[in-house]
Amino acid sequence: MQFDHFDIAAFCRDYWQKKPLLIRNPWKAWANPLHPDEFAGLACEKYIESRLVVQAGEGWQVEHGPFAETRFGKLDDKPWTLLIQAVDHHVPDVAALLEPFRFVPNWRIDDVMVSYATDGGGVGPHFDQYDVFLVQGLGRRRWQVGAACDAATALLPHDELRLLARFEAADEWILEPGDILYLPPRVAHNGIAIGDDCMTYSIGFRAPARSELIAYWCDHVLAEIRDEDRYEDPDLAVQGNAGEISARALDRLYAMMSERMLDRDSFARWFGQHTSMPKYPEMDWAPHELVTMAELRDRVASGALLSRNPASRFSFIRQEAGKVLLFVDGQCFECAGTAAAFAERICLEERLEIAPEQEESAETMGLIEALCNQGSTAFD
Repeated sequence: MQFDHFDIAAFCRDYWQKKPLLIRNPWKAWANPLHPDEFAGLACEKYIESRLVVQAGEGWQVEHGPFAETRFGKLDDKPWTLLIQAVDHHVPDVAALLEPFRFVPNWRIDDVMVSYATDGGGVGPHFDQYDVFLVQGLGRRRWQVGAACDAATALLPHDELRLLARFEAADEWILEPGDILYLPPRVAHNGIAIGDDCMTYSIGFRAPARSELIAYWCDHVLAEIRDEDRYEDPDLAVQGNAGEISARALDRLYAMMSERMLDRDSFARWFGQHTSMPKYPEMDWAPHELVTMAELRDRVASGALLSRNPASRFSFIRQEAGKVLLFVDGQCFECAGTAAAFAERICLEERLEIAPEQEESAETMGLIEALCNQGSTAFD
């Protein structure tokens, strides 16, 4: 799926993380990528994150999957919504929805959450901490958008949902199939299904919290520090007052801290691995039998295309002399020459043909073998 009329440069300049935008059907040809029955079937599968939100009077009840196949037939006339995270990991046509939005870097993209709602269904007025594109797939939904929220915004008491205690709509639109609503972080919004068979695809993005980055980075640094790495002062001088923490000692202590914490190269390598970790690491996508180099060469010779696993995360960092660090599913691969060129291509292209110079490169073929055997890529 590709956009037919959508000025990406103007959007980034005027709207991204600034204000909401309604985009009326910008696709060359819109087709709902997932049938409601197939969608409901996913909610019955183990390891797939799903929620059922049922409106009961003025409140919302939440159930977590997997669900029995008979569960949805037992729902009464109360409005309800079924939400499933990371549907792009399991349905290629839903994964294809991400491609037009890759003007945002790979490492910022989270997943495609899909919701199905009956008439009047929704999850209540709320706000999110990240950017989202809400693509109407099937049916119609009324979206109400309010003011920006923050940590002081009052919430209703609820164990599962972050519902706003007060919500006042400033704008309201009805989205038809193919329409998109962009919302920046922390903007209050409320979506209500109009009629049954209302499906919405939420293209979500990751926004690491400063507190989380500091915590995870500190854990990584601490794990690499040896016990004998301690404060030393072989040039100790007698002080006039033993109670003083001298400027020299403070400088040395601060250097001990900053030398490790502010090592940009180490941070870059760690962040690439950290941010490329799979969303659901408990799911093993590796092949049952390891792929051999001979098998790989046969597939390349046949012209088969190499495809990325939709559940895998690919990013790279450029280094000096044309080298790159490729990060895939928490692993770091140091690449140079032809392998570096391949690393950049696999991050850019969802499916690609192996070029002759890459087939002749032992380093590149070794990289492809490693990616296939960890389940991050496969030949069609």
